[in-house]
Amino acid sequence: MNVRDLAEKYSDYIIERRRYYHSCPELSGQEEHTSASLRADLEAMGVEVTPCTTCRGLVGLIRGGKAKPGCKTVALRADIDGLKVTEETGLPFASTNGAMHACGHDNHMSMLLGAAKILTEVRDQLPGNVKLLFQPAEEIAMGAKQMVAEGVLDGVDAIYGAHIWGDFDAPLIDVSAGNRMACCDSFKLEIEGVSAHGSAPHLGVDAVVAAASVIMNLQTYVSRHNNPLNPLVLTVGTINGGQRFNIIANRVKMEGTVRTFSRETLENIEQDMQKIVGDTAAALGAKGTVTEYNHLTPPVINDNAQLNEIAQKAVVKLYGEEGLGHMPTLMGSEDFAFFMDKVPGIYGFLGSRDRAKGYVYSNHHEKYTVDESTLKRGAAVYAQFAIDFLEANA
Repeated sequence: MNVRDLAEKYSDYIIERRRYYHSCPELSGQEEHTSASLRADLEAMGVEVTPCTTCRGLVGLIRGGKAKPGCKTVALRADIDGLKVTEETGLPFASTNGAMHACGHDNHMSMLLGAAKILTEVRDQLPGNVKLLFQPAEEIAMGAKQMVAEGVLDGVDAIYGAHIWGDFDAPLIDVSAGNRMACCDSFKLEIEGVSAHGSAPHLGVDAVVAAASVIMNLQTYVSRHNNPLNPLVLTVGTINGGQRFNIIANRVKMEGTVRTFSRETLENIEQDMQKIVGDTAAALGAKGTVTEYNHLTPPVINDNAQLNEIAQKAVVKLYGEEGLGHMPTLMGSEDFAFFMDKVPGIYGFLGSRDRAKGYVYSNHHEKYTVDESTLKRGAAVYAQFAIDFLEANA
């Protein structure tokens, strides 16, 4: 079965569906129309579709013609939600509803639909089954967790997902081993001081000064307590406090995020942060507390040797060694990690940057768009990975 040729055959279909879904994005948790349209697309191919009950997710099932009892099942995932971004691409199919597929999920949907076309055409030759996961609410890190809780990975032996990326050259494909995207933790801090007149700071306890010291000591934790070989980012993103320009602030609230790949760091950082915040504030006469700490997403780490090899060889089989590229590790996060925590998985990237053609904007930018001729490659890799995994484990 020549997957590359089949991807070429369905290239126009992939592009047409990309343009359709690009024109009508829906925000996280609101993907009602998107989900219904995807279901119609899949059922038109003869794919069995099961909608999720707790979210807008869909599960398509392609039963292999050579599948036997005990055969393997591989899952392929695409996310489907848009962002609250006002589009400025100038495309004839641009969104006009105040939302935008600025992260590229329109491309993910169309590529997975293209893979479904390929796989249904060769289904008689498949020695196992393929699940197609269309996942909502990725941008708020909820959809994958909801789908996992519904049992969509029951019976699944491996999963592959991919992201189109504006800072990676088209049409390269990266399925590198190792750290790919960091975890995302969030936290809230509160500093309590004592109000006084701004002209008499000695009569109060300045929560703003204490908060500043807390921020600096948290950064010192990153630079001096953390192993420099372990990537770690700790960012305080918001600071709110004070009553008036001439009053010593009695309260400051802060919010921030932690990004790392180290599970050991994740086990210790909340306790370490509580100590730093509390002790730093106490040294200045204030009270400091970590009021909330949340593990939003685990890290995405391609650490399964068999899947790494299958993915690498799939790309080379399709587009030669020159089709492979390497994108640097990202400290951004992806809720695909929840799937990988449940079953072995691998996560790839498809480049969309082409300066000569003017494709220079990054994901989440209001002018982000892609060279659509690269989308067939993403579809081909989806399909080739599924086929090769099933054949390797038949």
